[in-house]
Amino acid sequence: MAVLYGSTRGNGEKITASMAILKGLAEDGGLFVPDCIPALDVPLKELLGKSYQEIAYQVMSRLLTDFTEEELKNCINKAYDSKFDTPEIAPLVKKGNSYYLELFHGSTIAFKDMALSILPHLLTTAAKKNGVTNEIVILTATSGDTGKAAMAGFADVPGTRIIVFYPKDGVSPVQEKQMLTQKGENTSVVGIYGNFDDAQTGVKNIFNDKEMKEKLTGAGFQFSSANSINIGRLVPQIAYYVYAYLKLMESGEIQEDEQINVVVPTGNFGNILAAYYAKEMGIPIARFICASNENKVLYDFFQTGCYDRNRDFHLTNSPSMDILISSNLERLIYKIAGNDTEKNRTLMEQLSKEGKYEITEEMKEKLQEFYGNYADEEETAKTIQQVYEETGYVLDTHTAVGKAVYEKYKKETQDDKKTVIASTASPFKFTRSVMTAIDKKYEGMEDFQLVDELAELAKIPVPQAIEEIRTAKVRHNRTAQVSQMAETVMEILGI
Repeated sequence: MAVLYGSTRGNGEKITASMAILKGLAEDGGLFVPDCIPALDVPLKELLGKSYQEIAYQVMSRLLTDFTEEELKNCINKAYDSKFDTPEIAPLVKKGNSYYLELFHGSTIAFKDMALSILPHLLTTAAKKNGVTNEIVILTATSGDTGKAAMAGFADVPGTRIIVFYPKDGVSPVQEKQMLTQKGENTSVVGIYGNFDDAQTGVKNIFNDKEMKEKLTGAGFQFSSANSINIGRLVPQIAYYVYAYLKLMESGEIQEDEQINVVVPTGNFGNILAAYYAKEMGIPIARFICASNENKVLYDFFQTGCYDRNRDFHLTNSPSMDILISSNLERLIYKIAGNDTEKNRTLMEQLSKEGKYEITEEMKEKLQEFYGNYADEEETAKTIQQVYEETGYVLDTHTAVGKAVYEKYKKETQDDKKTVIASTASPFKFTRSVMTAIDKKYEGMEDFQLVDELAELAKIPVPQAIEEIRTAKVRHNRTAQVSQMAETVMEILGI
């Protein structure tokens, strides 16, 4: 059955998956959503023992229905290959009473690799399928990880250019160095003087600028996105929740059809939404535990039904979650509004104009599966230290937020279902925060000295992604004010 995609704010017009991937964002500013979520109509027992690539195909073929089997398998096999440092791709490891789904074994050691290693292949395949001759310009805002993972994925891919905007003072030193040393003739990085929300809003405004779009078309370019607003990012993420459930079954930790919970450290809401879609496809997930840092806009939303970004913005040690506008939440709002584009559009206009909106009691009722909470900086550091002391396992700051919130959830609910915590980044990406949480004696050390100390402490080798940037040359040094973002894009493209 063909699955088509429409806008969360649109007039009911439907397009194919490949066109939705190419466009990235709908012309009315909405996000593309499937017209139905098809069931994973294979008995889970039949999928036991299958590779990550085989599971990914089962999931993605249900949703990307205009890709042929050959096209999709080709994209999957090119994505999930030796770029990952383990053939498992996303190992599920048990430490203490928790199951961590390690999503950081790709080339940039963060969960974004899980989707951004396949997006360039989906996008270039989609361009061929739709007879696109323009050069595709990937325009992306990043809170730290998407930028590097997207550039690594698109570097020197023929027919594409990629421009990444990041908050100049809002990412970790390792995250910044990873981006600024990225190779590839078609890659550009711009540090903006503002926060991630400013970068994301700026990118959305460029997408919605019709005059600019005309100039680009005239010059032989067209925009697409590598942010999680692109459905080509979201669909591949569903696969690892299916994989995690099967791993729990294989190891005898759960029986078939037994319900589990999922904890996701959450910023832009894409990763937790993928888990929600996995449930819609038939994976027995009971609760979605949404973990925030001190930028707790999502926690407040789940508590009150009011989404309000009018608040202080905190720079934390879990920078990928330093977000006040969670773009992907719109897809869930659309769903709980009964797929009502008008109702959704009204709420999103309120968010744009007033910085807040409130959902109805009826919509709130449909959020019972979600639990939100947050961990402050002190709780996050304490969790890193505690988990290390108890198990010898080292968490990064984002995963630690997830673990801290999970412990709060258990205390509140006494729910003892098996629970998977999405481990979204390697501790090597945030060495200073991680090491000083474990022991204050590391405070005076240099970044790369800390890297070596961490490797010794955790008894794991330094990832290739970190070794590469020790001596790598800085290739990008462009900065801009938020108001100059559109102008900067035109300059980079030579228009």
